[in-house]
Amino acid sequence: MRHICPICPLILMGFVGRVALQCSPTKEAAHSDIIDAIGHYCFLNNINEALMNKTRILQLILVTLIVLMSSNKTLSQQTSLGAFGGQTDVGSPVHSGGASYDTENQEYTIEGSGTNMWAVRDEFHFVWQRLTGNFILTANARFISKGVEEHRKIGWIVRSNLDADAAQASVVLHGNGLTSLQFRRTKAGNIEEKISSIKAPNVLQLERRGNRYIMSVAQFGETFTSDEVSLDLGEEVYVGLFVCSHNKDVTEKAAFNNVRITVPANENFVPYRDYIGSNLEIMDVATGGRKTIYTAKDSFQAPNWTKDGRALIYNRNGRLYRFDLKNNIPEPIDTGFAINNNNDHVLSFDGKMLAISNHSKDDGNASIVYTVPVAGGTPRRVTSNGPSYLHGWSPDAKFLVYTGGRNNEFDIYKISVKGGEETNLTNSKGLDDGPEYTPDGKYIYFNSTRSGTMQIWRMKPDGSSQEQVTNDEFNNWFPHISPDGKWIVFLSFLKDVAPTDHPFYKHVYIRLMPIDQAKPKVIAYVYGGQGTINVPSWSPDSKRIAFVSNTTLN
Repeated sequence: MRHICPICPLILMGFVGRVALQCSPTKEAAHSDIIDAIGHYCFLNNINEALMNKTRILQLILVTLIVLMSSNKTLSQQTSLGAFGGQTDVGSPVHSGGASYDTENQEYTIEGSGTNMWAVRDEFHFVWQRLTGNFILTANARFISKGVEEHRKIGWIVRSNLDADAAQASVVLHGNGLTSLQFRRTKAGNIEEKISSIKAPNVLQLERRGNRYIMSVAQFGETFTSDEVSLDLGEEVYVGLFVCSHNKDVTEKAAFNNVRITVPANENFVPYRDYIGSNLEIMDVATGGRKTIYTAKDSFQAPNWTKDGRALIYNRNGRLYRFDLKNNIPEPIDTGFAINNNNDHVLSFDGKMLAISNHSKDDGNASIVYTVPVAGGTPRRVTSNGPSYLHGWSPDAKFLVYTGGRNNEFDIYKISVKGGEETNLTNSKGLDDGPEYTPDGKYIYFNSTRSGTMQIWRMKPDGSSQEQVTNDEFNNWFPHISPDGKWIVFLSFLKDVAPTDHPFYKHVYIRLMPIDQAKPKVIAYVYGGQGTINVPSWSPDSKRIAFVSNTTLN
């Protein structure tokens, strides 16, 4: 008979703890894994069956759970870190930190201590993920309380390792509003920094492109201001959110929402052949709060919101899908022979009909507009000529408006939902696109390059009184008017994109402006573009919008 030595329970607790923490998706599963692990351990060590009675097992479980719950990495923390794989205190601060994740609001709360993050050594609490290659880290950040030290710090950080003196790059928001790109070029080197011109931003972004680390910050509603540095932190790095109290005797708390870890498309990807993953997001327009409700490894695009508020309709691989917002399950819509649909699809104002743009070999693969009942059915052809890219339906359900390619020009056309002759509404040189009726039917909004850049315009339904609405440095696409007629949202590409192009996988803004043409403000900082918000995407109560963002998903 083999006897158990006095240290065996300690060895067992370590073994069981590793199994529970590394392998168990839930606390209940961890408890089961503990029991299984004890049995497996005892089997391997030929422990006498008499010692494996219930009392002994329960004693071991109790001791193990006490040890686990006293650790910084408790079971509950390990199962509630959202996008992150782990958390730790870097630099052994006096007070241990911790983090929690609110799955309903998709918000992180992080508590941390530490003397500072400066010179040759850092102390802070870190919620992290391991990444390789390029990435974009974006979040809204705020201190939860007034705090003790004006230089308490929160933000994003990228580190070579978890050592206190590791090489690193970080976007740092101080308690007094100072914001900087801090970096340590080598292990045990001194921290350097580039101070941002923006005071007290609450939108923080850190991007890696090769060996370039780019800090972009903004006060919510404004566009980004950026600084960057070149340094080598290695291929595989730790990335994540941090909190440092700047005072070893206290802890500080911060909240982070709209947290996105984006892995962009490869630089050599081929548009319309290569695709990356998609996130279906819903945003509260008043607060800017975003929730990701569905993800896929391939491309889906352009969500419409149904008029009853119960579902979203989007396209994926040529088909149309209805995404139920109650059970978060997509179901295909029967569109008959129309199985090569693009992302130009629109619901009628009464919600009973769906107009689609389908490509067919019989039409030289040009986009042709059809209508179909919203629940599915046999499509009815509307446009004779192609390409015709649908964008709007009149409130009285009598007309469709679309972008038509005719005689090497892309202009806006109107046609009866019954088909027939089309009416040319614009004929200016340059690209006119994205036409959409206002809910009262008095105007059609659209985007046009006639001024040199892509800007938002509007006209009366007969094409008269065409006037420019926006006039800024961005290329603005796809104006969508809220159901109450008070607001417009649209997509803004940066100056590195040609005015006539609206490509996939770019840094873009979703911007909001009142219908009376006041200055637009940013309401979403997005990696996306083509397919993000091509179609009317407002909720029926005019409080939320739906859109698609993109990232490579493993």
